[in-house]
Amino acid sequence: MGLAVIIMAAGKGTRMHSDLPKVLHRANGKPLVEYVLDTANALDPEKVVLIVGHQAEQVKQATAGYALIAALQEPQLGTGHAVMQAKEALKNFDGEVLILSGDAPLVTLRSLQELIAFHRSRSAVATVLTADLADPSGYGRVIRHNNSDIVLKIVEHKDATEEERAVSEINSGIYLFDAPVLFTALGEITTNNAQNEYYLTDVFSICFKSGKRVCAFKTGNPDEILGINTPEQLKEAEAILLK
Repeated sequence: MGLAVIIMAAGKGTRMHSDLPKVLHRANGKPLVEYVLDTANALDPEKVVLIVGHQAEQVKQATAGYALIAALQEPQLGTGHAVMQAKEALKNFDGEVLILSGDAPLVTLRSLQELIAFHRSRSAVATVLTADLADPSGYGRVIRHNNSDIVLKIVEHKDATEEERAVSEINSGIYLFDAPVLFTALGEITTNNAQNEYYLTDVFSICFKSGKRVCAFKTGNPDEILGINTPEQLKEAEAILLK
């Protein structure tokens, strides 16, 4: 089964208090997106698609040394809309698509290899990487079926009920999909939510409704799914990367 990787790198990063694209902020001297690209390339994918948006040319120039396809997201209408921009680059690809965040440099090659093996062993059409957090506030929650590997629902914090917000297992934003299922479902999602955006997680809802198997794979190290949204989180990531 072939593998393609989509890396989300279109965000502005307002909370970084800088004009620099978020994925180009440096952790220990290396741009965040390079950590993600290096890990992705270690999986030997057939294609890597980088979704660019804010200061797209600067991001493309900074990653010019990598073998990748840059896909422009303009305007930026949510995570689902971002992945839609990779459709042309992957139009003849029918393998598996791994989706990573360009501002999450701590995920390890081993965890991604385990995620892929788990996905295949469960005959899932989609698998989400999750983690348990002591304080899951702000993160989307993963609701499982009777504590099994099977996911019933993934709900954004803003749209979650109080009962759902009490769940500590969170969505990392790292996913593995069968490509045909992903792009078919992307054609069906809407902006009927609190943010008026195309949520990538709505692809899972479409899978659920059609009876397709969606699974969750939990990492034992929550640090791996840390996204960088603030200077404080960048310092935290730098310390973890030095361990």
